[in-house]
Amino acid sequence: MGYLEEIGVKAKEAASFMNRTGVTKKNEALVAVANALRANAKDLIEANAIDIANAQENGMKESLVDRLRLTEERIDGMAVGLEQIVGLEDPIGEVISTKVRPNGLQIGQKRVPLGVIGIIYESRPNVTADAFGLCFKTGNAVILRGGSDAIHSNKAIVKVIQETLKQCGISEYAIQLIEKTDRETATEFMRLNQYVDVLIPRGGAGLIKTIVENSTIPVIETGTGNCHIFVDESADMNMAVDIIENAKTQRYGVCNACESLVIHKNIAKEVLPLIQERLAKHQVEIRGDKEACAICSEFVAATEEDWGTEYLDAIISVRIVNDIDEAIAHINRYNTKHSEAIITKDYANSMTFLNEIDAAAVYVNASTRFTDGFEFGFGAEIGISTQKLHARGPMGLLALTTTKYIIMGDGQIR
Repeated sequence: MGYLEEIGVKAKEAASFMNRTGVTKKNEALVAVANALRANAKDLIEANAIDIANAQENGMKESLVDRLRLTEERIDGMAVGLEQIVGLEDPIGEVISTKVRPNGLQIGQKRVPLGVIGIIYESRPNVTADAFGLCFKTGNAVILRGGSDAIHSNKAIVKVIQETLKQCGISEYAIQLIEKTDRETATEFMRLNQYVDVLIPRGGAGLIKTIVENSTIPVIETGTGNCHIFVDESADMNMAVDIIENAKTQRYGVCNACESLVIHKNIAKEVLPLIQERLAKHQVEIRGDKEACAICSEFVAATEEDWGTEYLDAIISVRIVNDIDEAIAHINRYNTKHSEAIITKDYANSMTFLNEIDAAAVYVNASTRFTDGFEFGFGAEIGISTQKLHARGPMGLLALTTTKYIIMGDGQIR
């Protein structure tokens, strides 16, 4: 039996075990894992330090190093995420609807686990704990394949989780990590459809494209984030500048950071200098169209490529438009269907924006940084889906379930 096949067999067995595990036992184990992560924070940070040193030696840009870094605060955040999941209602076993047919058959839909979930992701080791918590609560087994840049961190986190599960009398194979980081193993994993029920990629556009094109397992795409903020002509300028600063600079290397600004022409001369002044404090490079550059000489001339780029860096693009219709057309052309926002006092424009923007999350007068499972009250997230089938937006517990029909009869034959 090969390396991946052995992992697949163990995952199938663990999924069967999890299907028989009640909510009380699952919650007790999640609390135990949260406590164990905090108790082992020093060991996790030491393992992470190896990954950080390797990343810096390999010239990884700082915004991506930040995604990789574990601190006591971030480890506590991982634990809090698990504790929040404990507080959420377990969807497994819920009967969504029932109806009685004329022949007396009672037909219902029951929510059940997906089974074995595979996740391929890059850099962020906190995904390891988030993915485990959500999959575990919904009775799924999970197979993780992280990037080589986070391998020491991921191994340390999975070791803590597996040891804790064993102590709780639960199959340690409810979570497994593929420790081989070569491309051939990743490609082989994408074709492990005999054992894996769904594959979820978390990472850049290149990773997602590769998985979609090569996987024989059904894929839920979690997308890149070329997120826009449209400053309408009626916008409160101070609000706009505050939201843009937060959406762009709080963290650069995340998919819900703002990468593109769209500005109504009637407010551009007033608001662009304010935006320039605020973002200059963070050394953010602004790449503008011809009209924007004419207003602010500090801007760099944008190219066509800039309108569709997810920078994950201290760079942002600016486009000036004539009206809301042009803004919506520009955003829908270049966005990645992730998160888009409008800053406006005009109710009609806010409703038009909400209705016509094609994205998983659409905001009025708020930062795109809120597109997050934790912020949406899901405890954590498995990813942010930018596709339209099965799940869309931050994927919490419900997104990791499916349904089956249950039919009760008393002797009916057809």
